Amino acid sequence: MKFSKTWIPLIALALFISCGGEKEKKSEESVKIGTKETPKETDKNSVTIGISGNDLMKFDTAEIKVKEGQEVTINLRHVGKLDLKVMGHNFVILKQGIDIPTFALAAANAGEPADWIPDNGKDVIVHTKMIGGGQSTSITFDAPPVGTYDFVCSFPGHSGMMKGKFIVE
Repeated sequence: MKFSKTWIPLIALALFISCGGEKEKKSEESVKIGTKETPKETDKNSVTIGISGNDLMKFDTAEIKVKEGQEVTINLRHVGKLDLKVMGHNFVILKQGIDIPTFALAAANAGEPADWIPDNGKDVIVHTKMIGGGQSTSITFDAPPVGTYDFVCSFPGHSGMMKGKFIVE
């Protein structure tokens, strides 16, 4: 009796494992007649870059690299919820040698009527319009000469945290 109580469950378990564990594998190939997959050609003379800003005054990237003369499209998205008048964001590439704090002070003084861009943009290579939470905008331009340029958000108080390097190779 002791033999059957111990060995019968073990034998049943061994039979279960050896007989039923594997499923039949089917491999199917689908063939489409008359179609040919062709790789998408990319235009090396243009690039599209997405960047977003949030309600914590942060861009999601601190460095952008492009080629000299390349057509660049910047797609700016405000992923926050706060209104334009409270937490507006834009993307501004400054000319080389422009001091960010000095520019930021001038932008704050220029105010909303100038879209926070001072002196009709004399220190700016390119900028997007100011947007609020949930909005997006884009701008297309030709990359400037080789060099490193600063990019910022010119909304008052933002340029200290919302900044990065725009590198042209």
